[in-house]
This record gives sequence, structure tokens and C-alpha cells, in this order.
Amino acid sequence: MTVGRPREFDPETVEDAAMKLFWQRGFDGVSISDVSAATGVNRRGIYAEFGSKNELFRRSLRRYLAGPSAYTVEAMTRSTAREVAEAMVHGAADTVSGDIHGCLTVGDGPGLAEFRDETVHRLAERFDRAVAAGELPDVDTSVLARWIAAVCQGIAIQARSGADRAALHAVADTALRGWPRTTG
Repeated sequence: MTVGRPREFDPETVEDAAMKLFWQRGFDGVSISDVSAATGVNRRGIYAEFGSKNELFRRSLRRYLAGPSAYTVEAMTRSTAREVAEAMVHGAADTVSGDIHGCLTVGDGPGLAEFRDETVHRLAERFDRAVAAGELPDVDTSVLARWIAAVCQGIAIQARSGADRAALHAVADTALRGWPRTTG
């Protein structure tokens, strides 16, 4: 039995550094050499641990979703559909205007389209329950969910273009003025 050399780096440290690079530059803007330069871990070690740039991105994405983008999961726990929408758009404004401007999930990369579609699907399901409970009028919940997602994505793009946190929250508030209201 051959015993290999023990790993000389912490994979979570590499994931964290890669997450920040992908967040700043997008999937296509980051190479394994970039990750190696940022972490001091050689390319061979990165490939041995992660197998490919795609897998490193997937693991970095999981880290992003559990960390900076955790507001999306927390938003779904809110008691009303309006509160869900508010938490989504204001959570986006806070996250994308932090130390790194923009959003890792807005752009191309393995699994991002599926992630965005899943987010819209979960929002639509939550809004369906609100319609059934009489909290929302009879609206197309898929369109409503896509609207909230588009506002979040637009906020991320505006942050990357230099809009500050106050301006992004103002955009969120303005967008929410279009929230459907029940009559009566």
C-alpha cells in the first residue's frame, strides 16, 4: 500500500479564496493559476483536491450560498409574501454592496442558471401559498417571482457599476412600490 504525502493546505481556505475571486471576476475571469497565486497552493494540489475548475466553482458557490447569500434562505422564512420580497431585495442590496460589489450568482458558471431557476421556483411556490391564503390577489406567481429575482439581479449589476448601498436600498424600495395589493 502506497501512502501519499499529506495535504499541505486547508481546502476551505482555497474554497474561500476561490469564492472571492469568482465573485469579483466571474467564472471565465478566474483561472486555476489565479487561485494558486491567491492561496500559495500549487496547481497540482488544487487539481488533486478539486479535480477541475468547475468543481472548485461548485464548491465555492456552495460556500457563497451558505455565507454571503444566506439571506435568500432566511428570506423564505418570513411570515408574509411581502416580507419575503422585502428580505430578498434588501438582502441583495446589503450583500452586493459589501466588501465585494456584485453577486457571484449573476453571470455564467456551472450550475448558475439552475440555481437562479430554482430560486424563482421556490419564490413562486411561496407566492402560490400567499394567493391561496388570500394574502395576495390572484396574480401570476411565476411572473411575480421572476420580477423579484430580476430586481435582485439588477441591484447586483448596479452595485458592480458603482452604486452605493443607500442607492441600492432606494432601488429596492422603489421596486416594492409595485407589489400587488389585495382589494377590500
